[in-house]
Amino acid sequence: MKTDYTAVVKQVGAWWIGWIEEIPGVNCQESTHEELVTSLRTTLREALELNKEDALAAAGADFQEEPIAI
Repeated sequence: MKTDYTAVVKQVGAWWIGWIEEIPGVNCQESTHEELVTSLRTTLREALELNKEDALAAAGADFQEEPIAI
């Protein structure tokens, strides 16, 4: 599984906002840069786990997993 992702972060007024480039829907807003990075990391981890659960549930039985690198 890929372990390096790219966060796009910026400060807007009093808030820090950020997204993970590679995973749609992983975005957060926090009051400090440090809190934002922590929140993005947690949200990314949860999104990847949910995506995995969804994929395995959709596959049903009798499947195999193949590692793919790009």
